[in-house]
Amino acid sequence: MESSGQLRKSGIRTTVVLYGLAMAVLVFILKYVEYRYWIRDLRMEVYVGVVAVLFTGLGVWVGSKLLAEKKEKQVVAVPLPVLKDGSLRSLGISARELEVLHLMAQGCSNREIADRLFISLPTVKSHASSLFVKLDVSRRTQAVHKAKSLGIIA
Repeated sequence: MESSGQLRKSGIRTTVVLYGLAMAVLVFILKYVEYRYWIRDLRMEVYVGVVAVLFTGLGVWVGSKLLAEKKEKQVVAVPLPVLKDGSLRSLGISARELEVLHLMAQGCSNREIADRLFISLPTVKSHASSLFVKLDVSRRTQAVHKAKSLGIIA
């Protein structure tokens, strides 16, 4: 079996060859039309312009096909846990802070939390600092441990 790198290279080679053949066919058609109908009526710039416009469009189409092959990251919804008797309300933890805390418990870094929640890195740090104050802890691991013991997260 071929490796994925070899398959990718052969796909790109095929694309380049087809692109070159399409250009050759287009030049042939333009020359045929020139000799058949417009002998010496059009300047070379017109032919160059037509070829440039057609291949710009073809290049955009090929580029979009190549980029469409890349898989986008799937966004996974963060399930909110069932809470004990209003312990969340008594601590004053917001819904967003709870989401940040839940992702911390999953072992996500600040960058991963920011990416998953579509917020900036400083915002994640702000939520984390606020959580540390509200839970009266100084580290992430302590925050997760205390939240589990209070029944805030599962």
